[in-house]
Amino acid sequence: MRANPTQTPLANQNQTEDRKSVVAAGILFGLGFSGFFDGVVLHQILQWHHMLTSAGYADTTVAGLKLNTLADGLFHVVAYAFTFGGLVVLWRALERGNLAWSSKMFGGALLMGAGIFDVVEGIIDHQILGIHHVKSGPNEFAWDMGFLALGAGLAIAGWLLLRAAQQPTSK
Repeated sequence: MRANPTQTPLANQNQTEDRKSVVAAGILFGLGFSGFFDGVVLHQILQWHHMLTSAGYADTTVAGLKLNTLADGLFHVVAYAFTFGGLVVLWRALERGNLAWSSKMFGGALLMGAGIFDVVEGIIDHQILGIHHVKSGPNEFAWDMGFLALGAGLAIAGWLLLRAAQQPTSK
């Protein structure tokens, strides 16, 4: 991005802060949205797994279902915290005024956040801790790898969008 010779160093610093705020908010929203998608779609609607179904707490008993429902709820609290954090960061940036908004930058950050969530959650919960899998059964490893591939794809697509948003536009 070319510097505008009429801008003061303070104006350039504010634009940099604005860009960082848009990216940070987008990543936090992406983390939260992906967590909500996982929890609502995979846990509740499709009922493929709950948080602790592969950790010895089957969802086929009332006690197991109660514990898994609690763990799912705590998972949603984390997703809510990410989403709320994104809202706070964006709100503060808007309060500063004259936010340098870029849909490409925000969308890229959102995709990066979603992808990062999927990769981190997939590695920690599915592979390292083994507390649940995307879809338990004979092909659970394939489902887990597909989930990781989806996350990596989202993160890479987001990174590419962010890079494209940082390129100077020719007029």
